[in-house]
Amino acid sequence: MQNPSAPVVATRQGALIGFTDKDVHVWCGIPYAAPPVGSLRWRAPQPPVSWEGLRQATTFSASSWQNSEYCQALGGGDPGQFSEDCLYLNVWSPATRSTPLPVMVWLHGGGFTIGAGGLPPYSGRALAQRDVVVVTINYRLGHLGFFAHPALEGEEERVVHNFALLDQLAALNWVRDNIAVFGGDPHNITLFGESAGARSVLSLLASPLAEGLFHKAIVQSGYTLPDTPREQALEKGVALAAHLGLENATADQLRALPPEVFWPLIAPHNIAPTPIAGDCVLPEPMLDVFFAARQHPVPVMIGSNSDEASVMAVFGIDLAGQIQKLRRERRFGLGLIKLLYPGVKGDEELGRQVCRDMAFTTLGYVVMQAQQRIGAPCWRYWFDYVAEAEHATYINGAWHGNEVPYVFDSLGSVEPSRQYVTARDLQFSAQVADYWVSFARHASHIHDVLHGPTNWPACRKRRDVLLRIGVNKHAGFRLENRFMRARMSLFKRVMKHHVSLD
Repeated sequence: MQNPSAPVVATRQGALIGFTDKDVHVWCGIPYAAPPVGSLRWRAPQPPVSWEGLRQATTFSASSWQNSEYCQALGGGDPGQFSEDCLYLNVWSPATRSTPLPVMVWLHGGGFTIGAGGLPPYSGRALAQRDVVVVTINYRLGHLGFFAHPALEGEEERVVHNFALLDQLAALNWVRDNIAVFGGDPHNITLFGESAGARSVLSLLASPLAEGLFHKAIVQSGYTLPDTPREQALEKGVALAAHLGLENATADQLRALPPEVFWPLIAPHNIAPTPIAGDCVLPEPMLDVFFAARQHPVPVMIGSNSDEASVMAVFGIDLAGQIQKLRRERRFGLGLIKLLYPGVKGDEELGRQVCRDMAFTTLGYVVMQAQQRIGAPCWRYWFDYVAEAEHATYINGAWHGNEVPYVFDSLGSVEPSRQYVTARDLQFSAQVADYWVSFARHASHIHDVLHGPTNWPACRKRRDVLLRIGVNKHAGFRLENRFMRARMSLFKRVMKHHVSLD
């Protein structure tokens, strides 16, 4: 017998029954596209198949193929079972609601190679308790999500290489068509993401295919690495096939490769943590779109963390070595950088700050200026809070990804933070989540101040202001004008030529 309190909704594909988590209704594992398996591998996602009767939506789906150990160490938890049949999403909605609520659609990070929408830090319960509807999704990862090869050319009417981004667009189409039955407002959708998820948000802000599918965007720790050119992606695809024993590969041979063969691959056969420029999703590189201020004109929040360089070791970057390379090859440039970082001692520390700002901080400045040029509001932040018990661990500030459990207000319910959080940590986390929900509910071209412990104004023409979320690792919110302006101006000029993983 069905639990009479279990929530039932009727989507366009069929009826779903979820479960109740205290005062929030939850539906997990909802298909938003057909399984991209067999002949549908490396094709644009197809519409989901309808079903008869009542479909159980009480457990998370399988995740896209990935490295489980890597995800548990760096990606937010155990991604569970893997399958190419992974295009599912999850919804959290308040059990009691009267009017259509703002919708927040989350794109997880993980370098486009790890992660899943059902990982513990991304639980939407605490945000839904603030009267929003939260959606998290899975999308294809690694070579299953980004791939180019001559054998696949001409199979569709349009050129497609960014299958993962098309998955995200398919999820947004599903949200537009179905979210009203979950209590959400299809006319107020905020797309937000961190790291590769943030890079996805930026890509969709630049994509002609995304127009009208979301109304606001939050970019957490997006990075300035250039997109992979289509020609280079095709060359890499041929080289990868040859590496796997398929010279002059056919499409059928490529699709017959078992998915697990892609995950032990290392450079040069792994994918870049960037999309591919030159297909229907990204006809031109994302950065070029923002430099030309041709992005979709929606309100944007963007920011990064105080120790983003913590992720550099994952990509094999020697922080001190970057400064030593400057000393050998560009002594004038090194002298200029030292002027911009007065009092910073040692190559390691200078490299940490320079790499952080070139790869992460500068992007907020670039997006702010692009928003100012089109007259759209932009809220900027700098996250620098560290849980009270962890100051000795996070010596240089908030690591890449550390803001996520604060944004979701999940700090007290996920490992390992639940073991050491204090009441003050939890209070600060709640305040951060309140700002994100305030953006989703109120941000607009007219409403350009977010209210909270500190009223947070958007950057408009001739206004360059940033909110420090955490001050020197401690609780606090403080506005700062022209944040790192001299550094940002320099790095904006050179980032297109000198930001890489080489």
